[in-house]
Amino acid sequence: MTQPDNALPAWIRRFTGSFWLLPLLFVLSLLEALMLPVPLELVLIPLLLIERQRLWLLAGVTLAGCLCGALLGYGAGAWLFDSLDHSLLTPLGSAEQFDDFSRQLAERGFMAILTVAVTPVPFQVAMLAAGAGDYPLGLFMLASAIGRGIRYYGLALLVRLTGKQALRLWRHHARPLGLALLGLALLGFGLSFWLND
Repeated sequence: MTQPDNALPAWIRRFTGSFWLLPLLFVLSLLEALMLPVPLELVLIPLLLIERQRLWLLAGVTLAGCLCGALLGYGAGAWLFDSLDHSLLTPLGSAEQFDDFSRQLAERGFMAILTVAVTPVPFQVAMLAAGAGDYPLGLFMLASAIGRGIRYYGLALLVRLTGKQALRLWRHHARPLGLALLGLALLGFGLSFWLND
C-alpha cells in the first residue's frame, strides 16, 4: 500500500503541516473547478490522511475554492459563451458533453447540476452550460455547494472511517461512492422534509 505522503508531489508535501497548505488547497480547488483535468481527490485524499487533525477544515477550504471556481465558470458561460460559442469547448473536446448536459439541464435543472457536482464528471461543462443557459445563479450555487459539499466532506468522512484504504476505495469506486453519498444526502433531506411536514 502506497503511503499517503508518497502519493503527493514533492512540492505539495512541503506545505503539509503549515498554514500555507490552506491557501494552496483553495487555489488548487479553484483551478480544478475551472480547468484542471486531473481530479483533485488524488491530492485531497492523501492530504486528508496526512492532516487528519484538520480534515474537516481541509474539506471546507476545498469546497470554498471549488465554489469560487464555479462562480467564475458560470460567469464565463453567461458572458463569454455567446461570442465564443462552441469554439471555447473544441480544444477541450467537450462540445458534445456540453450539448448533452444542456439537454439534461433543461429537463432536470437542479438535480442535473447536483449529480454532476457529486460524481467525478468534469464540472466545467455544468458551469458553462448553466451560465450560457441563464440557469438561476442562486440555484446553481446551491446545487454546487450541496453536491461538492457531499463530495468533499464525504471524502473526509471516508478517510475518518477507513484510513489508508480511502485512496484505494476512491480510485476503484469513485462514481458509485459519489452516487451513494448523493443518495444518502437526498434520503436525509427527504426524511427531514417529510418529518417537518
